[in-house]
Amino acid sequence: MQRAVRMGASLGFRLQALPLALGRSFSCSQDVLHRTPLYDFHLAHGGKMVAFAGWSLPVQYRDSHVESHMHTRRHCSLFDVSHMLQTKIFGCDRVKLLESLVVGDIAELRPNQGTLSLFTNEAGGILDDLIVTNTSEGHLYVVSNAGCWDKDLALMQDKVKEFQNRGSDVGLEVIDNALLALQGPTAAQVLQAGVADDLRKLPFMTSAVMEVFGVSGCRVTRCGYTGEDGVEISVPTSEAVHLATALLENPEVKLAGLAARDSLRLEAGLCLYGNDIDEHTTPVEGSLGWTLGKRRRAIMDFPGAKVIVPQLKGEVQRRRVGLICEGAPMRAHSPILSMEGTMIGTVTSGCPSPCLKKNVAMGYVPSKYSRPGTQLLVEVRKKQQMTMVSKMPFVPTNYYTLK
Repeated sequence: MQRAVRMGASLGFRLQALPLALGRSFSCSQDVLHRTPLYDFHLAHGGKMVAFAGWSLPVQYRDSHVESHMHTRRHCSLFDVSHMLQTKIFGCDRVKLLESLVVGDIAELRPNQGTLSLFTNEAGGILDDLIVTNTSEGHLYVVSNAGCWDKDLALMQDKVKEFQNRGSDVGLEVIDNALLALQGPTAAQVLQAGVADDLRKLPFMTSAVMEVFGVSGCRVTRCGYTGEDGVEISVPTSEAVHLATALLENPEVKLAGLAARDSLRLEAGLCLYGNDIDEHTTPVEGSLGWTLGKRRRAIMDFPGAKVIVPQLKGEVQRRRVGLICEGAPMRAHSPILSMEGTMIGTVTSGCPSPCLKKNVAMGYVPSKYSRPGTQLLVEVRKKQQMTMVSKMPFVPTNYYTLK
């Protein structure tokens, strides 16, 4: 990652100042990697390909990471997220099946409404985060992380078999589509030119199937991983390059890669699975208690409920917090210390914020240190420096909601 990307000199960032939350997953090796339908398209547009979660993906293009980041905040960028696992759960018992695996209230979702939810284990740990949409076509559309592809698919398939053996009506299919994310304040304006549907009627976390720039059967979901307005478009694989090319014809749109995606999501206070949350983190510790459906909390019928629900009502030993500092950027694994110099926690993600011109990070600290404004120390390159607990998101989000 450090060799693959150079930050913009305008912020005075050094080469190592990249969002290394992704560092463990990044590699320049291209051996035995999956390729998205846009692989050749990325190369043709100057994409610098790296290994990420078993896939060959662009970390950036000809623009610097910071230029891509700021273009997304001011205009809009196109990201290839085809590595994500897309699945369809169908049958009369589809809601019961998914609710046996996640913490959310899937039954309350209106047609074409979606929600962020979490797969959990019996110890209350988070197995993955996912977006679930209750489609009007009679199935659940699920998007989960590429890094958890095998684990998530096995989890769902095993549960489907268990339900089928009990006589339940349920099935699962992997959706072999590409997935494109158009993100930024002008994303809806750009997309509106290629669709007949009125996107003003498609608010955040809702979805619809429509023709997009001549490609029929696309599922457009108003969501994303940047904190900006935008959509994710599930498009038939054979039409992915056509759609990407059509979107890029608008001068508002530029391609962006993994580096910008990571710093954008960090400014927005969004978790990266495997760094900020994992099987040893509960939703409450991860400051994701809001994902638990009210009905689900009351009846405590999701995996790990006996651990998680009491945490909502009492104290937890640690919580995920935001941190801001100046000086050297905080990185994953940087120790967090009390003002007395005692180690109390660890940074899980960190990078310089192109928007704030300060360093931002997430990490876990004991609950008594989690109040915004709390002064702490962080150790970077064996030197201690001041940091302050901050509310998240660090940069205000701009999701489109109906007034």
